[in-house]
Amino acid sequence: MKADGSLLEIRAGEMLRFDPRLDPTRRYCRSWTLDFVDDLSQAYYNRFHQQIQVNSAVRTVMVQKKLRRHNRNAAPADGDTASSHLAGVTVDLQRRGMAKEQVRWMQHYLFYMKALGLVEPEEERHQWVFHIMVSGRYAEWRETQNIIPIEHPESKPETQVALGSGTN
Repeated sequence: MKADGSLLEIRAGEMLRFDPRLDPTRRYCRSWTLDFVDDLSQAYYNRFHQQIQVNSAVRTVMVQKKLRRHNRNAAPADGDTASSHLAGVTVDLQRRGMAKEQVRWMQHYLFYMKALGLVEPEEERHQWVFHIMVSGRYAEWRETQNIIPIEHPESKPETQVALGSGTN
């Protein structure tokens, strides 16, 4: 899929980092999943001034089979219940080490995206990650949104990202 251009590289930067154990050849995903990761990491960074960590992205069948031998929660590499990581539509984001406020923020963000039918999130307790499968509809939805920084009048001013409908 990398060769035909259907997978794009996820790049580390100011708002996003990788688990150092994640092989560089597995730091790829579909274009709409990359858009989601970019948007989420920007919103998270704007709110907490910390990076989101990607623990897993695309997987080969061989990697999935090996993972399944060690992780009883891992999906199979084939069949109706095959892992969505194989298609490059899913990422695992680090949950371990987040403060309660950060976890709640992620849960609310993902709840909203799920309500719109744009993601299928799952909090994995065994691996302590947010396992997020992103719908191909995310790219279309994203084009209809304006990203607007807003100030909240609280004891200390903070900037968050609000997604509002409209056209550019």
